[in-house]
This record gives sequence, C-alpha cells and structure tokens, in this order.
Amino acid sequence: MIGAAYVYIMASRRNGTLYLGSTVNLPKRAWEHRTGAVDGFSKRYGCHRLVWYEVHESWEAARQRELQMKEWRRNWKLREIEGLNPDWDDLYDRIARP
Repeated sequence: MIGAAYVYIMASRRNGTLYLGSTVNLPKRAWEHRTGAVDGFSKRYGCHRLVWYEVHESWEAARQRELQMKEWRRNWKLREIEGLNPDWDDLYDRIARP
C-alpha cells in the first residue's frame, strides 16, 4: 500500500509490558525495538516482541489511531492483541523483508 502507515504493539511477553506506537516503516521500527537500537521505554522494559499491528492509509490516520488507543484500558488492548494473535506469537518474521 503506497503511503501506508502502521499502529503496532510490542510486548515483553504474553500479558507483559506493552508498548504502543505508530510508524511508516514497520519492519525497521520493529527491528529497532527487538535489538534495543533506540533508548527508551521499550528497551528499558524489554518490549521486543511485535504482537499486533494495524495498517492505515496515511501517517495521520495511524497517529490518530495510536493516540486513541493510548487512552484505552489495558484489557481493551489485550483483546485487540488476542483477536489478531491469540498465541502472542512474535509477528516480526511475517513482516520483515529479506
């Protein structure tokens, strides 16, 4: 999708600490979280597993959705994750480019 942007959730483990973000380059951003390449929350709390993502047509739409979801209760986010990824698999290999 040209101009696509993503909202995503990284987790430390099943039902662990969650990090919610948005980006225009999901493989790159997920790799940064996985490897701890960037200091911050996800590195500090070990949020290295990509457990959920959603595609949007624009950066603005993804950012708006991210801000909306950041207001959500934790159990709503868990329900979103388990709707897409009931086993909490790391989805990185599914989106990473060779």
